[in-house]
Amino acid sequence: MNIQIFGTKKSFDTKKAQRYFKERRVKFQFIDLKEKGMSKGELESVARAVGGIDAVIDPKAKDADTVALVQYLAADQKFEKVLDNQQILREPIVRNGRQATVGYEPDVWKGWEYSGWE
Repeated sequence: MNIQIFGTKKSFDTKKAQRYFKERRVKFQFIDLKEKGMSKGELESVARAVGGIDAVIDPKAKDADTVALVQYLAADQKFEKVLDNQQILREPIVRNGRQATVGYEPDVWKGWEYSGWE
């Protein structure tokens, strides 16, 4: 399995997630959402794993206007709007194959089995 951490360099929770995996000597790939956003397939996979597109939206994101707008869109429109405006995603998004978490979730990560875990 390959751990992927999606977030930004300034996000405190993203830094904590990186530290969590480094301390356990688990290899991970960091993807900076400011430089390279999530693909449509990646976002679909994460939304499926965490219970829908609403779970990946940060209600306290700096772009409050977009967050407010997204709340009133139909499900299919909501997904496209989030894909186009990834600054409203909750960070970090951590993927392990088909499993994913949104936010800092060390209790969930402990239960994941993957090569490289010591």
